[in-house]
Amino acid sequence: MPDKKSAGAAGRKLIIGLPRALLYDRYRVLWKTFFTELGTDLLVSPPTTLETLNRGTAIAIDEMCLSVKIYLGHVEKLVGNCDYILVPRISNFGIRRYMCTTFEGLFDICGNLFRRTGQKFLSYNIDVTHGLDEESAFVSMAAELGFGKKAASKAYKKAKKAEAEDWKNQVKRQEALYKQDGLKVMIAGHSYVENDAYIGKPVTDFLKSAQVTVLRADVMDRKNALKQGSRLSPTMRWEISREIAGGIYENRKRVDGIILLSVFPCGPDAMTNDMIIRRNDGTPILNLMLDGQSGMAGVETRLESFVDILNFHKNT
Repeated sequence: MPDKKSAGAAGRKLIIGLPRALLYDRYRVLWKTFFTELGTDLLVSPPTTLETLNRGTAIAIDEMCLSVKIYLGHVEKLVGNCDYILVPRISNFGIRRYMCTTFEGLFDICGNLFRRTGQKFLSYNIDVTHGLDEESAFVSMAAELGFGKKAASKAYKKAKKAEAEDWKNQVKRQEALYKQDGLKVMIAGHSYVENDAYIGKPVTDFLKSAQVTVLRADVMDRKNALKQGSRLSPTMRWEISREIAGGIYENRKRVDGIILLSVFPCGPDAMTNDMIIRRNDGTPILNLMLDGQSGMAGVETRLESFVDILNFHKNT
């Protein structure tokens, strides 16, 4: 049971804010199940809009990538509306299994940029190379809220089970898509780009409107994805980039084309995508960079041309 520190004013439940950006799509089931099991309430920021992007851009420095600017816009939406906003610090999952440095510094970035708002931020620290694994990180985070180790460990185990089941179902649904007839295109990009309502979803919606079956490179068994990614590049250091590369390597012969979907200026993607293009063995690739400009006309023109080329190849 939580002590008094875990309760809000007048004994109400704590409200934990979850920005709907960056790692939200990857960890939403884990986070939601964990905090629900602990008995807290959750507040998720609304889907990305142009306003979200504009507000985040006004807060961020110019050098930050588009996804981080969107994230900051989501954080601002939550400021003042919850007791804590979750901003995890994830450095690595082991040797050559690093995250983008943004995820290591995001908690400090948010704490600094919103320091005058009085908003509290909550974090957990994963750094396996220094002995800080995910479970211990979650238990420590729960302790900051006043929850006991036993309750936190139980909540974490249930959350991991729910996360594994959800991912298994996603992989199963995608496997069925590979078996469909017609043109198939694999989108290779971070889930927080592909699934973002403002910058990524319009790409997927356009392809579907063109009767294209859309697959995601990163939706496969993650252990196998990392293994396949290492075959493509044994020195790749970024965890998510290796998963995406592994998905391409494993399933490239099952699709008609690949779209490398990135945002400007993503450092890991700049190097990873160049490597993928150089090591490509014949599958048509479109390298599509999103830069935050309003309107989809230019993007749709490139997508339409790519689909026309793929249909030409498929029918000849």
